[in-house]
Amino acid sequence: KIDVVYSPIKGQVKPLSEIKDDAFASGVLGKGVAIEPSVGRAVSPVNGTVSTVFDTKHAIGLTSDDGAEVLIHIGLDTVKLNGEYFKTHVKAGEKVKAGDLLVEFDIDAIKKAGYPTITPIIITNTDNYEDVNTIKKGDVKEKDKLVSVR
Repeated sequence: KIDVVYSPIKGQVKPLSEIKDDAFASGVLGKGVAIEPSVGRAVSPVNGTVSTVFDTKHAIGLTSDDGAEVLIHIGLDTVKLNGEYFKTHVKAGEKVKAGDLLVEFDIDAIKKAGYPTITPIIITNTDNYEDVNTIKKGDVKEKDKLVSVR
């Protein structure tokens, strides 16, 4: 059975290997892709449950109804912003549908503060799957099919 993770962000799809962060680039946190956002918002990539909203609002973990665990990590080292320029719209334990607004963020302010906004989307339980494949390359819109897991 193949499950699909949809794009949470409008922007440009990049391979994780291009990210200047070893933990993401090496795949140690799981397989996935990165998106360079063109719009400062992220929506749910799955129907499921919000498992974690970091206090610093820069990262959200979700568990799809099918069991895929997805981490959306907005920007690199953005934990250091302590939630500044981020506004969350969900909390842990909430049920979400693909396309529901999770978080808004100020791309320009984050970049001005010196942080890249490239956003890894990671399947953190990659080991539970035979395959994690990127479906979409280049330009992506919210809710485009992004990654398949099987």
